[in-house]
Amino acid sequence: MPWSIALAARRACSARVQIHLNAQCRDFHDTHKELEEASKQQLKGELSPALLGLKQLKHLDLSCNDFGWIQVPEFIGSLENLRYLNLSSSKFSGLIPPQLGNISQLHTLCLGNFQYWWGESTSVVNMEWLSNLRLLRHLDMSNVDLSKAMDWFQVMNTLPSLAELHLSYSSLLDAHPHVPTLNITSIFLLDLSGNQFINSLVPQWIFSITSLVSLDLSGCHFNGLIPSSSAHSFRNLTSLKWLHVSRNTFMNSSLVLKELSSGIGSNLISLDISQCDISSTALDSLHNLTSLLSLDLSSNHLTNIIPKSLCNFCNLRDIDLSSNDFQNISLTYLLEIFLECESPHLESLSMYASGLSGSLPNSLGQLSKLEELDFSSNFLTGVVTETHFVKLVHLKVLDGGGNNLILRPRLANWIPPFQLQSLNLSSWSLGPQFPSWLISQRELKSLYISNTNISSPMTESFWRSFPNLESLDMSKNQMQGMLNLSGIPALNSLDLSSNRFGGKLPDILNGSKIWELYLSDNSFVGSLDHLICSDGVKATTKLNLGNNSLTGVIPECWEKWQSLKYLNLENNNFSGGIPRTLGRMRKIKSLNLHGNKLEGKLPASLMNLTHLVILELSGNELAGSIPSWVGTKLSSLVLLNLRSNKFVGKIPHEVCYLSHIQILDLSNNKLMGDIPKCFNNFSVLSGKENISDDQFRIHTFSKTVFFSVPLVMKGHEYMYNSILKLMRLLDLSSNKLVGHIPSELTTLIKLKSLNLSRNNLTGRIPEKIGDLKEIESFDLSLNKLLGELPMSLSSLNSLSSFNVSYNNLTGKIPSSTQLQSLNESCFVGNKLCGDPLSEPCSRVETPDTDHEEDYGSHGVDWGLIVSVVSGFIVGFWVILVPLIVSRSLRIAYFRFLSELRYMVYDVTHKMFSR
Repeated sequence: MPWSIALAARRACSARVQIHLNAQCRDFHDTHKELEEASKQQLKGELSPALLGLKQLKHLDLSCNDFGWIQVPEFIGSLENLRYLNLSSSKFSGLIPPQLGNISQLHTLCLGNFQYWWGESTSVVNMEWLSNLRLLRHLDMSNVDLSKAMDWFQVMNTLPSLAELHLSYSSLLDAHPHVPTLNITSIFLLDLSGNQFINSLVPQWIFSITSLVSLDLSGCHFNGLIPSSSAHSFRNLTSLKWLHVSRNTFMNSSLVLKELSSGIGSNLISLDISQCDISSTALDSLHNLTSLLSLDLSSNHLTNIIPKSLCNFCNLRDIDLSSNDFQNISLTYLLEIFLECESPHLESLSMYASGLSGSLPNSLGQLSKLEELDFSSNFLTGVVTETHFVKLVHLKVLDGGGNNLILRPRLANWIPPFQLQSLNLSSWSLGPQFPSWLISQRELKSLYISNTNISSPMTESFWRSFPNLESLDMSKNQMQGMLNLSGIPALNSLDLSSNRFGGKLPDILNGSKIWELYLSDNSFVGSLDHLICSDGVKATTKLNLGNNSLTGVIPECWEKWQSLKYLNLENNNFSGGIPRTLGRMRKIKSLNLHGNKLEGKLPASLMNLTHLVILELSGNELAGSIPSWVGTKLSSLVLLNLRSNKFVGKIPHEVCYLSHIQILDLSNNKLMGDIPKCFNNFSVLSGKENISDDQFRIHTFSKTVFFSVPLVMKGHEYMYNSILKLMRLLDLSSNKLVGHIPSELTTLIKLKSLNLSRNNLTGRIPEKIGDLKEIESFDLSLNKLLGELPMSLSSLNSLSSFNVSYNNLTGKIPSSTQLQSLNESCFVGNKLCGDPLSEPCSRVETPDTDHEEDYGSHGVDWGLIVSVVSGFIVGFWVILVPLIVSRSLRIAYFRFLSELRYMVYDVTHKMFSR
């Protein structure tokens, strides 16, 4: 029986086609049905040495399969008759065996991981074995770790037949800028993108490969100037048609762009010079690109000058001007440049976040060949009518979100001339009625109409109008009505947050493919059981049901949610304990149960959540001690908030294992004992480590969502979201902590807020407290601290909130602009003096006898003074004497008033947060 392997081309593979063994070879055509069918036939398991029985095998393609990260088998090197070997994107890992060098007849070798770049990687330490493959024409080692392969270029230079070389994202460290002899002069495609050759010049040998048709140096970070010699410049690459050099600052030169234009400009078909720091002045040197079809100028420094040379690119099909700063330039003016061509061929126009202003011009509707249009996140205003779309019959993607536009078709029954696949009109005014023309867009896969003033009820017909919809965002409206997703079987992402949907939660996840579900800030009531405990394992990765009116016990069904990474149930009315089965969600990174009525101890099963980055449990009635495993097992935590619960006992020293912690709030509990000295192990707070911004946000299909966490800063509670990443906070206030303030806290130099108030701390304030240069809020009030204020406090230039009231502090308040600008209440209840207090510090002076005699000669009436003072004391004896005579009684009285104020605040806050 003849054996063969069904082949899948690389292009098809990147579209998620999986090969399978079959009795006859067949080709996959790029149709949805065949792609879906092929994906079900993915090979798994191990490769059997039985393949060696295929002695005459010349073509072996095992790409796009799932071999479970096993190592590439060495026996494949014994298939000596192979001409074609493709093992790419099949979940191999470990060292690539040098035995592959025995297949000396190979013409094509593909070992890249272009599909599974996020998984485990394959690697090569020594590439000498490749020099045996003298007939090799196509080599792909994309995403293979070559960081230790210092001989990579020397080996490639021994392959004279090489025509295609793909080494993107391979962690190459040395670009070998100077090579005495170049042998690989037949290469027509060279891809070194994604290898960060920081502070390196462009290798001169690249400009000696005159056969190059496609060159990709994106993300290589080459800088400096290209030598003026014609043998080492773009002028020499006369066959070049595709040039992608984004994120390389050497392109920010008028000379380089001018040489590019005059030398090979007329041949170029595709040019990507995005993120190259190019200015409008430098861009003016770019001309003569008469054959150019695609131009990417995004993320540069283009401002209010648009080079007129752009109007000569009349063959352009695709242009990207996104993320520039066209100061006060109107979209009308920009479009005029492209409309100067007799017959504009534009198919894709992107101007995302480019600072464009003005209204949407009617001329936009004349770009009759346009398929993709993106002018989102600009400053456009005005009314949009059907005139703006009159000839856009081929339009498939329309992204205008983030502008202050009003869509008002003149015809009530207007039907657009296009059939869109993706539509984003977020922040437009579309309401109050749901736009009837939207129902005609039955091919939509993505629909984003967040914050569009729609308040009409959602009817059954709406949910049946978009059978192909994959992502739907209608958040921040006033919508209400029923939810029925049965007519949208392909839906992956649903965001209905901040609307007026109510009633019990429907079982919308049963049988669905939803990965992301956001129903927060609505009026849903009842229990979670129906939604959480329905049959089947859930594929959902993000679930937000916060800020509703849900009640009951959180059910024990979370073992079905193995894919969940983000869970938010904050500000509902859940009671009972934290479910033990939450510990079964091993992939979860953020867990938010803030603002409920949860009680009991932290279940030990939570120690299994080793990927947890954010744990928000504040505002509940949780009790018991803080388990030691919070520090030892949850060592990835960046934010831990246990504020306003009933935790008791000591702060476990194991908390110090949270080296990545950035926000630690244990305030308003009943914790006792000393503050651990090992807090200096917090590497982020001490400035030894930085945390990625991605730890505080999640990326959805339609937008980026920032985590929201309530934190107390400067005596007030604020909701932090987009700026949460900037916070560095340690709050241990309102407990029963004793002992001295550890001097180790002064090493946490990145702290923005430190609150140790309302405890029983004693001793002196550490002398080096002034090392906390970035601190903005510092509260030590209502303790038993003594001694003088450290003089180093005067160096805290960022300080805007400071409170040491009601301690036993003495002496002069240090002088600084920040301290002297504070209110007196920040220092009361101590024996302090000096500004900003009205009581000056006493000074020891030598008596001036002459002055005394002179003063006495004025005849001061001491009898009158004594009479007035005595009358004042007698008149107000009952009210003031106890507070004036007894300092301890005075401090106790004002401490009582202060604590009463905080008690009233906490009670009212909990009442209104329900």
